[in-house]
Amino acid sequence: MAFLSVYGIGLAFILGFMAVLWLVSLKLKNSSIVDIFWGAGFVFSAWIYFFFTPEGFLGRKLLIAIIVTIWGLRLTTHIFLRNKGKPEDFRYRKWREESGKIWWWKSFFQVFMLQGLLLWIVSAPLLAAQYFDRVDHFTILDLLGGALWLVGFFFESVGDLQLKKFLKNPENKGKVLDYGVWKYTRHPNYFGDATQWWGFYLIALSAGGWWTFFSPIIMTYLLTKVSGVALLEKTMAENPAYRAYMERTSAFIPWIPKKIK
Repeated sequence: MAFLSVYGIGLAFILGFMAVLWLVSLKLKNSSIVDIFWGAGFVFSAWIYFFFTPEGFLGRKLLIAIIVTIWGLRLTTHIFLRNKGKPEDFRYRKWREESGKIWWWKSFFQVFMLQGLLLWIVSAPLLAAQYFDRVDHFTILDLLGGALWLVGFFFESVGDLQLKKFLKNPENKGKVLDYGVWKYTRHPNYFGDATQWWGFYLIALSAGGWWTFFSPIIMTYLLTKVSGVALLEKTMAENPAYRAYMERTSAFIPWIPKKIK
């Protein structure tokens, strides 16, 4: 089966998945559930590609499918537990208020189909790593990709865990988390997420999918300029303690903190 045919099948499954989520969101009156299933959507697509690419190198297929599953399910579980019992996220609530009675169908396109399309585009290296069979053995790029994924997974998972513990302590209200991995980057979770996608790309590159570089670039851009770093710091910068934290700590790539006189 041609690459674009398998990629098209992935699109059909992903949009169908998002359509079901949209129906659930109407029942719950909560469009922000789409965030919970962002990671799970990639797990879903990775295994769809796995079963439709029987000619690919099995070792690499299992490698990419398993590490995507670990990343995606951890992220989905984390966001589910974080959002459990809470109202709709303020971003979606604002759109709901602005749209009024038409939000029920507008959300289908503005939220669910749009994110589904983006998820499908970004999933390209997950297919490329499994589709091509020209390199039927592991290479140094597979090892580097796996190592890079481990680094990213460490920063994202540990960062989320440390932040959760910090926020649970009422004594930390108004304070800034500046220890652990947060000592070296203001956004270890976003850095870790982006790093893992560059790891996925290296594994796809090993298989011959060099042209899927747009995927980690898109993810890194979204995490730094759209929904991640930029959005959070626009709010956090109002806190004097956070501004001081910004002066001494790297925004994204982990680095030794500056000494402020």
